[in-house]
Amino acid sequence: MTDPKALVEARLGHDNWGVLGQQGYALGLDIGGYGVRAALVDLHAGRYVSLHRDTSERSPRLVDEAIALGQALLASQPGAAERLVRVGAGFGGPIDTARGEVVLAPRTPGWERFPLRERLEQAFGAAIIVDNDANLIALAEALFGAGHDIRHLFYLHLSTGVGGGLVLNGHLYRGANTTAGEIGHAAIATVGAAGEPATLEHVLSIGGLLRRAAALGLTTDRLDVIFGDHPAAQRVVAEATEQLALTLAQITALLDPQRIVVGGVVARSGGAAFLDAVRRRVPTYAGHAVIGHATPIVASELGFDSVAIGGLAAALQSLSE
Repeated sequence: MTDPKALVEARLGHDNWGVLGQQGYALGLDIGGYGVRAALVDLHAGRYVSLHRDTSERSPRLVDEAIALGQALLASQPGAAERLVRVGAGFGGPIDTARGEVVLAPRTPGWERFPLRERLEQAFGAAIIVDNDANLIALAEALFGAGHDIRHLFYLHLSTGVGGGLVLNGHLYRGANTTAGEIGHAAIATVGAAGEPATLEHVLSIGGLLRRAAALGLTTDRLDVIFGDHPAAQRVVAEATEQLALTLAQITALLDPQRIVVGGVVARSGGAAFLDAVRRRVPTYAGHAVIGHATPIVASELGFDSVAIGGLAAALQSLSE
């Protein structure tokens, strides 16, 4: 994987960012399930730096840890805190972008209507943009990563949850109720354990893969085992491959993006072999309307810093408009 720092700095320099050359800094924050991350751009020099910190915290106190990390990153660059002009922050759950509040955290209680933007404004004294993590990764990939050379992109995130983000004409499309891209909550034909319709998240998330393996007699909490040689693991991956191929064919037919980017811990664990297998199966589910112009399906380029880079992308884009 290419170094995210190199990608960001190169594309900051080559793209027409109206904000570059200004005196100031933009900060991106990832308030996520795998710790907290911060990324900072010097608008004058186009220089990128980042920090991360692992944590077991899952309550709203996680915001305090993200703030502390962001402040530590600012303190590492002389004068940055005083010249901070914009902050973009991503959270792993639905966000009311109008109010700047967390709607809820699907797997962690205590976040309902948490005033995230207000809390960050108090801490940093700058204008704040907040959004869910999949949206920000989509924007990061569109501006700095696997979609930097196109205008229309769909990003699919496979991790503890399943989500997506849609970029049209280089800008996030959030939909009428800011829920565009939330494909992980779409029901599929499979029936869940309680008899309810299962969702993509039930099948393609980390928990979904591990539960399916356990049902087939393989108990593990490791994704490398899921993508290994055990017969039960191979069946799980085969089923996931079919479901993911069907989903990507449906996205292609509905949205006709120039490119689909797949990322998240599940995709990284499966690696090139998993994505290659998915690509081979997509034509099976593609209708006549998309035959002859298959949408490229590629891996995310920005890795673990992607949400923080997405926060930066949102901050920079808002400053450029």
